[in-house]
Amino acid sequence: MTSSSQQHREIAAKQGPVRVAIVTVSDTRTRANDTGGDLIEQRVTSAGHQVVFREIVKDDPQRIAALLDQIIDETDARIVLFTGGTGIAPRDTTYDALARKLEKTLPGFGELFRMLSYQEVGAAAMLSRATAGVYRGRVIVSMPGSPNAVQVAMDKLILPELQHLAWEVAR
Repeated sequence: MTSSSQQHREIAAKQGPVRVAIVTVSDTRTRANDTGGDLIEQRVTSAGHQVVFREIVKDDPQRIAALLDQIIDETDARIVLFTGGTGIAPRDTTYDALARKLEKTLPGFGELFRMLSYQEVGAAAMLSRATAGVYRGRVIVSMPGSPNAVQVAMDKLILPELQHLAWEVAR
């Protein structure tokens, strides 16, 4: 017997490539040294999906929120992937900006991400405010900015469910 989530994944896979937006939140990164954004783009395109938007934004909650609205207003991205600004330092405001916008949250993403991170970095995983949810019919995912964290989030959580997430939010 096939589970309903497996059935949904099979239906979603028939929908074709997912259109994705990538946002790096950083006061210091440029396109030349945006390793987290590069890693996300490489993973997304290698999996056969399309990057339709990519930008770096300063770690400022108003700028982050405005850019999210711009992406939704001006692109057809079904998934918006944020990297950076998820810690607890005073300048880490990605979580704060996105939490005010999310209409539905996916607490399991943050929980699973921190569990996987704990296996690699120990108790420091609790400092991550990685989150995900739905805003205006799009899936929003926010992960830390370190390349290792991006790799864990992309390979173990996001890519295995990317098509399923995009299908669920649009059906």
